[in-house]
Amino acid sequence: MKRSATAVWNGSGKEGKGVLSTQSTVLSNTQYSFNSRFENGVGTNPEELIAAAHAGCFSMKLSFVLNAAGFTADEIHTDCTITFENGEITSSHLVLKAKVPGIDKAKFDEAAADAKANCPISKLLNTEITMEASLV
Repeated sequence: MKRSATAVWNGSGKEGKGVLSTQSTVLSNTQYSFNSRFENGVGTNPEELIAAAHAGCFSMKLSFVLNAAGFTADEIHTDCTITFENGEITSSHLVLKAKVPGIDKAKFDEAAADAKANCPISKLLNTEITMEASLV
């Protein structure tokens, strides 16, 4: 399986602008710019997209890990914050809140740690990954 996306950039790094599109068309000529990346401008940015990818990948991996242990989550809610400093991604921080009937805290923490270590995006990122996990 292969997935793809396209970026088109026009102009200089600071004054230019670009668009991002994905194979699925979820993003279709979605704007990004210096302002959306380094300030609070309108549009997306690569770091926001990495945060979404990490949160989504981790949540799905946790679901699979829980299922393998005999549990099904009612809800897995993951926030991800990517820290971008001095031109590099320095960390990814996951905040997990999950409702998993019948699971104890120790088993939940074990499953969350497994998902954090083994989701494909965690494996791809070459940065510190931290996590706060709570059962709700």
